[in-house]
Amino acid sequence: MRIIFRWLVRLVGVALILGALAVMLVYYLGARSLPDYDVRAAVTGLDQALEIVRDNSNVPHIMAATDRDAFFGLGYVHAQDRLWQMTLMRRTVQGRLSEVFGTRTVETDNLLRRLDLYTLARRSVAAQDDRTKAALRAYADGVNARIDEINRESLGRGAPEFFLFGAELAPWQPADSLAIVKLMALQLSGHLSNEVLRARTSLALDDADRLADILPDVPGTGTAVLPEYSSLAPGATGQTRIAAAPKGGFWPVPEHGLAGASNAWAADPTRSASGGALLANDPHLGFTAPAIWYLARMQLSSGGVIGGTIPGIPAIMVGRSEALGWGLTSSYLDDQDLFLEKLNPDNPDQYQGPEGWRRFETRRSIINIKDATPVTVTLRWTENGPVLPGTQFDLGAITPPGHVMALSWTALSPADTSLTAAVGLMYAETIDDAIAQSEAYVAPSQMLTLTDGTEVAMQLIGAMPARDDAHQSQGRMPAPGWIAANRWQGSLPYSANPRFADPLGGIVGNTNNKVLDRPFPLHVSYEWGDSQRVQRWRTLMQGREVHTRDSFIEFQLDTVSEAARTLLPLIGADLWFTGEAAPEGTPERRRRDALDLLAEWNGEMSEHLPEPLIYAAWLRFLQDRLIRDDLGPLADEFTRIEPLFLERVYRDVDGAAAWCDVARSAVEESCSDLARLALDDALIWIEETYNTTLASLRWGDAHEATHDHEVLGEVPVLQAFVNIRQSTSGGDFTLQRGATRGRGPNPFLNVHGAGYRGVYDFADPDSSVFITSTGQSGHFLSRHYDDLGQLWRRGEYIPMSLDPDLARAAAVGITELVPAAE
Repeated sequence: MRIIFRWLVRLVGVALILGALAVMLVYYLGARSLPDYDVRAAVTGLDQALEIVRDNSNVPHIMAATDRDAFFGLGYVHAQDRLWQMTLMRRTVQGRLSEVFGTRTVETDNLLRRLDLYTLARRSVAAQDDRTKAALRAYADGVNARIDEINRESLGRGAPEFFLFGAELAPWQPADSLAIVKLMALQLSGHLSNEVLRARTSLALDDADRLADILPDVPGTGTAVLPEYSSLAPGATGQTRIAAAPKGGFWPVPEHGLAGASNAWAADPTRSASGGALLANDPHLGFTAPAIWYLARMQLSSGGVIGGTIPGIPAIMVGRSEALGWGLTSSYLDDQDLFLEKLNPDNPDQYQGPEGWRRFETRRSIINIKDATPVTVTLRWTENGPVLPGTQFDLGAITPPGHVMALSWTALSPADTSLTAAVGLMYAETIDDAIAQSEAYVAPSQMLTLTDGTEVAMQLIGAMPARDDAHQSQGRMPAPGWIAANRWQGSLPYSANPRFADPLGGIVGNTNNKVLDRPFPLHVSYEWGDSQRVQRWRTLMQGREVHTRDSFIEFQLDTVSEAARTLLPLIGADLWFTGEAAPEGTPERRRRDALDLLAEWNGEMSEHLPEPLIYAAWLRFLQDRLIRDDLGPLADEFTRIEPLFLERVYRDVDGAAAWCDVARSAVEESCSDLARLALDDALIWIEETYNTTLASLRWGDAHEATHDHEVLGEVPVLQAFVNIRQSTSGGDFTLQRGATRGRGPNPFLNVHGAGYRGVYDFADPDSSVFITSTGQSGHFLSRHYDDLGQLWRRGEYIPMSLDPDLARAAAVGITELVPAAE
């Protein structure tokens, strides 16, 4: 027995030593790919010596002698810190994920092959202006210089993920950057999904009038400027102008309710305490680790530019230059339409056009799959766009036999000059110049908020489809593609895009809300991303005569829900202060305790409070009870709260209270009955999930920001190192937006919000600030992988200075790149 025990001890010891050695080897290989920021290196493709100063937040300040070298430097630093992220995005848009990840990504590859975005990106290279072509080439050279350095010096393949998945390090091409712009357009577009959902819902409802309840139009004429507060801006000149319109597994598509969002607002000097214009911007995207945003500063011939970049794209997408500040928000322009295409029953290779049968344009494409047999797909296009399979987007549920569905979308242009507009914006020195440069922008459509330090403006950028007045569905649902009136007739002129300049009240802003109410087909959109945040924004902005950088920061971080303030008195009107006190431990007492908490709550979605969780759970169960009887399984598509729907029901707008009666029950239920039952449902769920008293609940425990690694985030053990989870305040309808998942065992996880925040003060530009939600590095062994995340969570920012001496003062490293000898 003693001998057996001795050998067991030896074997365990050997196993522990081997395990430790394996961990050390893995760490060594992973650490080899950590970039050294304090080096001097000779690289190919550089014109003159280049200095990259990394400030103490690891933001690179690229000091170049020429613009070409500045773009080279941006490519180099992107590849240093985000090479895996860039490679993954490129593979996604190429439809080549399955070569690395196997069968779980075949559907994603299938979609991207059918959209053919990468082919369109290659064709778009020639459409860029000369300055942008030079930037694309220089940027690609910078990326490739880093890849050559990795290969030459055996720097761990550039990122740990390359060891695990074996993805090739192919040279970067100019078309790759344009393809990522198109991928971002796909990730910010939700009209395709909305059309399908509207069609499915209309088919499921017995009463057609109820469609306007569950998928409501935003009421009112829209908000873009605040003229009603103009009395507080004495001496302001100019009038609000709206340009006259002419007559006539890596699934990249967002879920319903999670298309692009954002906030941006600006105040001119008459509304600024400092006497200089102010601008705030926080674009919202799905959370990942690392975040999509990467902070950088470039020194161009026109001056310094600093702000948020997207790895793979050679441009400061949001930020400021010495002359201009700009921010982006999703405009919700309706730039996608689905078309029913009728097949020729005698020849399936043909579809019906306005003048007769037309042949599909076809091409075969092979999807190579790791450890599986390749799949060959036949790609088809009609005059309206690519044909999508019925298996995707639930298209099969709304496509009649003998038909297929095709997509028209502005991003499918083979001459997409959106990057030319983005590059031109960095060089613009005035608002008029910036607006003129943005005419080249195609997709994704955005609201561009601008200030040049003395004026403010807001311009919708992106191609607006030209539709016929007689379009059968007005772009709201799929329409027959063989009817000429349904088809697009090119794009509207840029002058048709809404523009708001020189507001008398001194303020412009957008929270993805409805901005104006023009009749179809000049309407911009029927679907908007916000009907609630704008109410809080309007209140805050009008609550002060003048604003400061700090007040703009305060508004970005505001967590009061106007939706909660509106809905709780409506749905609980008959529940408060009724009945007698109930004994402890009974459902009635639990309901009374919840209502007592909510009665004293001001709607602030603070991570430390229990009320937001009670409120959110109550509304979730209430909406499900209201719609489940009428929609059946389709109710699973409406997992996020729609405040306008609940308000219509509880105000009985146009008979919307009909949703409260459960048709399959003998009793006629009232809206108060459903509110009470839903609250009981919510409290039972809370008790089963959290097993604590109501007063001990924390919204932040349910509303964690999920910055998860897209590849390793579900791998046991590794997920503890690569995922970044943070308790957060805010919610779906607060200015500090944290959109919830809406489904699964953790429906209130924060999955979509402000990955970048910036506030620019043109009275003191070096006091401007910005932050991202994770860190600069995509390498999970780097201290810069998540160092900005805690600042972001606490509502803190870092300086946004163009002063090179401030960058050098506490630099984490200075990289000197010199041209390699021929």
